[in-house]
Amino acid sequence: MPSNFAARIKNHRVLLMLVMVAAVLGSAPLFSSACRTATSVVITNNSTALEFRHLYLSSDANNWGPDQLNGSVISAGSTYTLNNMSCGGNSTRVIVEDQNGCFLYQTVACGESSSWTITNDAAPDCGN
Repeated sequence: MPSNFAARIKNHRVLLMLVMVAAVLGSAPLFSSACRTATSVVITNNSTALEFRHLYLSSDANNWGPDQLNGSVISAGSTYTLNNMSCGGNSTRVIVEDQNGCFLYQTVACGESSSWTITNDAAPDCGN
């Protein structure tokens, strides 16, 4: 009888260990989403001639997300607020593209509200 008892204890330990592993693996997505923070950025276009037709977010230089403007335009003298943008690291890059296909970039901290004012002094990246 003691050997049967020992076998049952061993089976319960194995079962308990499997349940614990399943619980840890099942909670992994919760931890990864908890590391992502919502960030908002207010973009003020104080330039007199630039019109931004596309707005992208990037976690690294080679990986831009989809256009965040969805057909909207940030015209000269206007302001656009991008709310609840997902941010997976310490910062993310905000990229605007003007009517000439040139880009401006601003890095914002994750988990914080930020503002970016674009003026006539901004030097667009036109790929030259």
